[in-house]
Amino acid sequence: MDIGIFGATGVIGSRAVDEATRRGHRVTAFSRDAGRFPAERGAVTWQVADWLDADSIAAAISGLDVVISAVNAGHGIADTISRAGDFVVGAQAMVRALERHPRVRVIAVGGAGSLEIAPGLQLVDTGADFVRSLTEDLGVPAEYAEVVRALRDALNVYRLSNRNWTYLSPSAGRINPGTRTGRFRVGGDQLLIAADGAPDLSAEDLAVALLDEVEQPRYLQRRFTVGY
Repeated sequence: MDIGIFGATGVIGSRAVDEATRRGHRVTAFSRDAGRFPAERGAVTWQVADWLDADSIAAAISGLDVVISAVNAGHGIADTISRAGDFVVGAQAMVRALERHPRVRVIAVGGAGSLEIAPGLQLVDTGADFVRSLTEDLGVPAEYAEVVRALRDALNVYRLSNRNWTYLSPSAGRINPGTRTGRFRVGGDQLLIAADGAPDLSAEDLAVALLDEVEQPRYLQRRFTVGY
């Protein structure tokens, strides 16, 4: 398949590039900054594209089968918090671009905050408990809740569209480089909690989940989650 990956220089996006090429797909990797392109590009085609601009996205994704959006709004926690609204702008831009390419499918990576911990109760709406999980479990400031809410708003942008979308919300709090095991659980809108205290999902296993969904679509116009 012809797969485009936005955020290809990031922790998640770079693993998605590796996983897609490992499986024999033709990969086009996108970044807003050509200076972040790797020196050794292998079989991957690298292009400059702006994930916040519908025209730039539309030009970039022409001829692709699937687009993976694994972008981060900023570099570092403070920058990401200050630019949290970009997640919504980016989702809106992607939807507008897909209107010109209705056959192209997008799989966007979001956050765990919009997953349910009880029927109708999302993690981000648990008040002080949620803020405590940010500061104590993730080690980020309470203001990071703005990012979590923005990622939920981005999900709603896709849900209100009629495009060919899928949204992946990892249940893990942190996504860091790790080991590719290929073993994880898959769910829908409910947060997956590991009873045995398993570590947060590795970026490598998240990439496996992304490419599994690319190759065998199960969640068209739906959100799903993965976790240990």
